[in-house]
Amino acid sequence: MFQSELPRYLPTADELPCSDDTPVDNELQELIPGLLKSILQILWVDRMDWFFGIDMGIYYHPEQPPIVPDGFLSLGVERFYDEELRPSYVLWEEQVVPIFVLEVVSVTPGREYTSKLEEYARMGVSYYVIYNSKRRRKPKLEIHKLVNGRYELQDTNPFWMPEIGLGIGYERGEYGGLTRDWLYWYTADNQRYSTPEEQIRQGQTEIVQAQIQARRERDRAEKLAAKLRSLGIDPDAV
Repeated sequence: MFQSELPRYLPTADELPCSDDTPVDNELQELIPGLLKSILQILWVDRMDWFFGIDMGIYYHPEQPPIVPDGFLSLGVERFYDEELRPSYVLWEEQVVPIFVLEVVSVTPGREYTSKLEEYARMGVSYYVIYNSKRRRKPKLEIHKLVNGRYELQDTNPFWMPEIGLGIGYERGEYGGLTRDWLYWYTADNQRYSTPEEQIRQGQTEIVQAQIQARRERDRAEKLAAKLRSLGIDPDAV
C-alpha cells in the first residue's frame, strides 16, 4: 500500500528527522507508552523480531512529513539495527507497517479522532488505540480494529489482539510512584502482565520470605541442639 507512487530517490532513515519536533504537552504522552515498552522488554526479552517506538516519526512518503504517534509496535522487524539504534521508522526501508499504534490525547486534541484515524487506516495499521484520561461521558480507551480497510470500534477492556498475542487495556495501578489508571498488556484470559517495578518488588518479597524461613529453620535447629545437649547427647555426633 505504502509502496505505490513512490519517487525514484528514497532517503534513508539517517537522512530524515526523527520526529516532528513538536513537544509533548502532557507527561502521560511519555509515561504511558514508556510503561508498555518496559513490560515488553521483560516479556519479550529473548525475542529480536519486534520494535516499539515512542514519539518517533513514521515515514510513509519521502515528500510528506512523518506521522508521529506517541507509541507504536511493529512485528517481524529487527529489534536493533546497531548500537546507534533507529533515528526514525521508514516504511520503504522496514517493509513492515506497524501493527499497533497508540495516541495519548493531550490537553489540546491533535487530530486523534479525525485525520489520524484515516491516515492509520490507509497505512494499514491493524490496531489503533486512543487513550483520553479526561473523558467522562465517553470511554477513556478507544480500540479501533482494521476490518476490510476501515476501523471498527471495539467495546471491551481489556481487548485481546491475536495477531500480537497480547491484550491491551487499562486499570488502576502504581507506576513511578503515581497511582492512577495506566495502560497495560494482558493475557488471553485478561490477566495483567506485571510491570518491572512489580517484578522487582515481588522478587524482593520472595528474598525476604526465604530469609525469614531460613532464620526459622536455623532457630529450630539450634533449639533441637540445645535440647540434645541437655540430655547429654552431642548433636554433632547424631
